[in-house]
Amino acid sequence: MANVSFKKIEKSFGKTKIIHGISFDISDGEFVVLVGPSGCGKSTLLRMLAGLEEISGGEIAVDGKVVNELDSKDRDIAMVFQSYALYPHMTVRDNMAFSLKLRKADVALTEKRVGDAARILNLDPLLDRFPRELSGGQRQRVAMGRAIVRDPKVFLFDEPLSNLDAKLRVSMRAEIKALHQRLKTTTVYVTHDQIEAMTLADRIVVMHDGIIEQIGTPLELFDAPGNLFVAQFIGSPSMNVLKGTLRKADGKTWVEAQGERWPADSLAAGVDGQAVSYGIRPGDIALSEAGVGSGQGIAAKVIVVEPTGAETELLLQVGDEKIVVVIHGRTQAMPDDRVSLQIAAGKTHLFDSKSGARLA
Repeated sequence: MANVSFKKIEKSFGKTKIIHGISFDISDGEFVVLVGPSGCGKSTLLRMLAGLEEISGGEIAVDGKVVNELDSKDRDIAMVFQSYALYPHMTVRDNMAFSLKLRKADVALTEKRVGDAARILNLDPLLDRFPRELSGGQRQRVAMGRAIVRDPKVFLFDEPLSNLDAKLRVSMRAEIKALHQRLKTTTVYVTHDQIEAMTLADRIVVMHDGIIEQIGTPLELFDAPGNLFVAQFIGSPSMNVLKGTLRKADGKTWVEAQGERWPADSLAAGVDGQAVSYGIRPGDIALSEAGVGSGQGIAAKVIVVEPTGAETELLLQVGDEKIVVVIHGRTQAMPDDRVSLQIAAGKTHLFDSKSGARLA
């Protein structure tokens, strides 16, 4: 195992700068997820760590050793690709053993490592099959097995689940997490799917346009996003955000938005009359039992009701804006109904309208 360090990493393709001086450290045995929208530079950063892309500026160190000039094969890093990248003419056994055969490793050691990896990933019955005889999930497990047999210092995953169907992605997420808990190998995982990031990571690095927006544990990013981008990227469904005006009077704090008075944390920074973006997560809004016209809650109109079984998702109209509410269980509300909303105390978020920075 090893720690990984990025120091002022830059990457340009011609005159186009893709990554702008990124710096952060990954601890020994840590599972770090790089997440962000397509084109933010996360896969490029991973490929530079793997030695598949040249570094335009800065240093990458693995276990304290700068690897900028090392060939990929000499970095003791194993990568699992989105496309599986299996050799179609080789059996599962031979695919998994290939890297060790290239190193001319001892036959007994190769068989032991392949056998151990196959048992960990439940691949024993598939060792004599060819990739064409496997499902997508089985192929991805073989790709993971090929990485395991190398016993690398660092595992790299580049969107490994994006080719799988939704149900299989969930089960494979659990397998990857269990694998890390068992092997405790330093892991860097790239995805654009923030649900994968939330469920897998020890820490998440949120990237956008070649810079780091925020680094933290999944719950830190969910509960206290540092800016509007992180707030709306982390969480599914994404956070509701309304533009409004901050009001502070008589020891109370609220936001005026869409003709309604939205409660806010009295300790929140900001001054009376400041233009703000008001955030509230869909799960932190409830339908009020008091009902419309009671003077309590926020008046809204139901647009769409989407029952999913254990939860119900509602799209509501408040003034000129649409917001999403997720409630546990079921509701009698129907499209065009008028409802009243209650905002959970202490669950609101305020951001400066100009900079997007959180008002802590």
